[in-house]
Amino acid sequence: MAPLRPQGTVSVHLCVVAVITSAWMALSGPAQCDSGVLTRSGGDRMFDSGGGVDGDFLVGLNNEDVEAGTGADSPRFRRALSHEKVALLSSSFVLKGDATHNQAMVHWTGENSSVILILTKYYHADSTKVLESSLWRSSDYGTTYTKLNLMPGTTIVVTSFYICPTNKKKVVLVSSSINERDQMLFISTDEGSSFQRQSISFTPDTLLFHPKEEDKLLAYCKEGRLFVSVDLGRKWTLLQERVTKDRIFWSVSGADVDPDLVHLEMQDTSGGYLYVTCLIQNCSDKMVTAQFLGKIDRNSLSVQDDYVFVKVTTGNRTKHYVSYRRNEFVQMRFPKYALPKDVQVVSTDENQVFLALQEWHQTDTYNLYQSDPQGVYYSLVLENVRSTKQPEESTLIDILEVRGIKSVFLANQKVDGKVTTLITYNKGRDWAPLAPPSTDMNGKPVSCKAPDCHLHLHLRWADNPYVSGTVHTKDSAPGLIMGAGNLGSKLVEYKEEMYVTSDCGKTWRQVFEEEHHILYLDHGGVIVAIKDTSIPLKILKFSIDEGRTWAVHNFTSTSVFVDGLLSEPGDETLVMTVFGHISYRSDWELVKVDFRQSFPRQCTESDYDSWKLTDLQGEKCIMGQERSFRKRKDTAFCIKGKSYTSAITTKPCQCTEKDFNCDYGFERSQSLKMEGDRCFADFWHDPDAPPDDCHQGQSYESSTGYKKVVSNVCEGGLNKQQSAKQHTCPLLAPKGLQLGIKGQMLAVAPGDDITFILHQEHGDTSSTKYQVDLGDGVRAIYQNLTVTDEPIQHRYDKLGVYRITVKAENVLGHDQTTMYIQVTAPLQEVHLEVVPIAGRNQEVNLSAVVLPSEANLTVFYWWIGEDVQPKLTLESSLLACFPETGEVTVTVQASNGRSMVQDTKVVRVYDHFQVIPLSFSSNLDHLNPNIPEWREDIGQVVTKILAKITGIPQESVVTMVKPGLPTTAELYVLPLESMPAKRSVFVDKRIPAIKQAFNENNVTFVVRGGLQVLVMLGDPNGGSQGGAGGPGVWALAAVFIISLIATGSFILYKFKRKLPGSRNVYAQMHNEKEQEMTSPVNHSEDTQNILQGEEFIDDDLDSQTLGNAGGNHHSGVVLSVNSRELHSYLTS
Repeated sequence: MAPLRPQGTVSVHLCVVAVITSAWMALSGPAQCDSGVLTRSGGDRMFDSGGGVDGDFLVGLNNEDVEAGTGADSPRFRRALSHEKVALLSSSFVLKGDATHNQAMVHWTGENSSVILILTKYYHADSTKVLESSLWRSSDYGTTYTKLNLMPGTTIVVTSFYICPTNKKKVVLVSSSINERDQMLFISTDEGSSFQRQSISFTPDTLLFHPKEEDKLLAYCKEGRLFVSVDLGRKWTLLQERVTKDRIFWSVSGADVDPDLVHLEMQDTSGGYLYVTCLIQNCSDKMVTAQFLGKIDRNSLSVQDDYVFVKVTTGNRTKHYVSYRRNEFVQMRFPKYALPKDVQVVSTDENQVFLALQEWHQTDTYNLYQSDPQGVYYSLVLENVRSTKQPEESTLIDILEVRGIKSVFLANQKVDGKVTTLITYNKGRDWAPLAPPSTDMNGKPVSCKAPDCHLHLHLRWADNPYVSGTVHTKDSAPGLIMGAGNLGSKLVEYKEEMYVTSDCGKTWRQVFEEEHHILYLDHGGVIVAIKDTSIPLKILKFSIDEGRTWAVHNFTSTSVFVDGLLSEPGDETLVMTVFGHISYRSDWELVKVDFRQSFPRQCTESDYDSWKLTDLQGEKCIMGQERSFRKRKDTAFCIKGKSYTSAITTKPCQCTEKDFNCDYGFERSQSLKMEGDRCFADFWHDPDAPPDDCHQGQSYESSTGYKKVVSNVCEGGLNKQQSAKQHTCPLLAPKGLQLGIKGQMLAVAPGDDITFILHQEHGDTSSTKYQVDLGDGVRAIYQNLTVTDEPIQHRYDKLGVYRITVKAENVLGHDQTTMYIQVTAPLQEVHLEVVPIAGRNQEVNLSAVVLPSEANLTVFYWWIGEDVQPKLTLESSLLACFPETGEVTVTVQASNGRSMVQDTKVVRVYDHFQVIPLSFSSNLDHLNPNIPEWREDIGQVVTKILAKITGIPQESVVTMVKPGLPTTAELYVLPLESMPAKRSVFVDKRIPAIKQAFNENNVTFVVRGGLQVLVMLGDPNGGSQGGAGGPGVWALAAVFIISLIATGSFILYKFKRKLPGSRNVYAQMHNEKEQEMTSPVNHSEDTQNILQGEEFIDDDLDSQTLGNAGGNHHSGVVLSVNSRELHSYLTS
């Protein structure tokens, strides 16, 4: 479950002007600065060496730059000009030599410090690397800057810097040598006045400071390694090696006991992801503690305040879990048929979770829900909030938490394609559209009147962390909101007029016709605005009366492309910096603007007025109390300063209808508004049903449909929960019994410790007996099993499949659940056994040999040729045919649930070839380990020796040693590359030469110990040859074939001139081998001598050489004639 803010957002200490403009930015970012990078904007303009201005500028207007309607006669400016003149000081400084640098990181250390650090970089987009960098430092609020030389005489590249959130004087730079060979950090404890170089052995991608202890750091590397340092980066220790980026969290004060605790999402050895915690002193695999039982989805861990969120997806269903104050995880309960596709947390403050949920039917909208204090049960507060898909699969949701006043939110609702802006003051209990202003920016009445027309605001966040987004709020300026939008019946994307409110959204004023970047100084005592435009500027506008009137200041004499605005963190200063560049190829220019001269004294109580927070209906009791705030009088030219606080009084109110929201399982129906502001039970919810943890003898309250809004502090008055009925927990039969296993691994190794988890959805557990059968003869009976900490633990020592059953039974009934555990040894390897040569359309047996041999329940996946989809078998063999000649790749994968192994072989497919069986002297059997590698080596030795003796090319013969004992082999004689052009029967002369080599005992080789092995012709009737009958039968068959061939030859010789050309004589090679092995020629030696006596049978005979096209007989030459001609000859 991801938070709504993007990962790596710039934290407040880096850039106070990076304004929260959408819900995911409403949460405080991590204490890091690496992503606070701006990329320069603007076009290609000539560099003006004039550079800037140094001197006093009176408040006034520049006719060239002030937009229409903002002249000296404008009502918005008339009052400001009537004040005594406000003197501002501006000074400009150019960072010489950085014209090629296209990115910059800026940090104002704050805490009454005058130090500003600027890192400029040349980022090469194609290589995604920083090729050059410069570090600049100012100690006079940005009047002048000095370029720092960290290593004189050596060129280094600084990629990012990090500021300690609890001590801004401590700075860590991440850098490397120009060739990236040497990685190093530069550490400063004096705001960058001096740095200490520290070499490191890894390349950090992100640094993460401890939120409380200033010298503790975590460093994440891209390869998933996580390091820790407790001395500000001087020494590092490896914590873990399989950590998910951006899913690393330091301990949360008040929620975690030990400040050295780290929350991690890490990958286990099987590839799944776990939520674990560990102490930085020892975070090895043995010392991490799994906080969630089982695997979680990748990138789902989120630690926010008192809550920890994870999600688990099985099949097409995703379940979301929450842990409150580090207790056990509980499944988050949304409305039953919400079926969430995505869940994103908006906020977790005020002891409640506020989140956005995309239901199964939604595509570009989300629904808003709020929880009970534990974050378990959720009730709907607003439907159809607009969402926008961003690159890298991130989603932006138009929900904004208004900072400065709790429980106030803005949201853009999208209904029937129309987007409207709504505001709530009580955290979603009630929503209302924004009231339009009565006049425009020039004081003229507007035609926009409710209820047909309202004010709508864009709730976008800024890509550039140094400018505000479309809506600007600050904790230090409660009630002050500036935003870009339009008036009308809906939000218009291209209209971005600027509006301001100083009473938290009750009344609004238009201030500009175009969008501006906003910066608050001195707790909102000064508002600075610079137009959001792609053209260069030299003026800024400012207001000292909460946007009622505005003045204009020329901050530079030469227009610049504005890249960002910056002020001291905390909004306690009246000094700001504008930074940008004059042209695309120019150096960076920084302009300091100082308002301090205009406010010479500290404010006193007489300089403030008070205002009360009210909603749009004028209701003062909001969230159970009246709240008063103070603000500076328009006539007071004083600085609020660091000690300023805005809230002055709170007064509790009596509870009313508006202080209660709908409980879980209830909602308000738009179609039943005439019934009043009532909550109705959803059809799937039974308000009187006992809770899951209700045990006999206990009691529970059924819901009235209402619950007091969390963090509401009303007292007395109406109590919508008072009429809740008390019930005694009934004795119910067990129902919904579910059995699981810790880690969710249903395949385990022998000897593994297994923890079974039992869950019962309904029924009493305290009086229920649970009969457990673990499938290996072990049985046990448990009492009160699902509510005690006693787990069911077991260990299986033997391989096999075990059936585990649990039967729950009490006096009212019973329920039963079953699961199967596979105890398997991890597969080590698989060897594919297949003949190297096969005939086209011939059935071939593919056989997989798995190690270890005792592995059980193995599934085999077979890919043949170019097939994408595999064939699946539970057997280790498969019959296959190859319809085309050529090389065919065969791949097999074996999987047994805990591991997967693979092997690949290539089979050469021919139309015709010959096979000769071979045998070996029996002494080889004693040295046969019966493994594929050994058989391949013996086959290669035989092939090589035979080729050397006979002169036959080695690539035209293949020897395959067959598995098993006694050791036998088959020699494949491949067809010649060029066959005779004449259509006659070809007799291969290589066969006699090969047989002669074996018959003369010329094929021998030496094995271990000097033992000589003889290779011989094998038994043509043995091996894998099919058929039946003894030697006598085969002898008679041989005599019959010889007689038939002799008779046929005589007939053909006598009648060869009379046979028509259409009567073909075939030289056909048949194969009678079963499954994968091709059998030897099955003829007597005499028969073969007859066939090989002549190289070619009569050339005039119309003959044809055919390949083995799937016949079922042994290789040989068979002559056939037309049966009718042969019959007539014999009878005559």
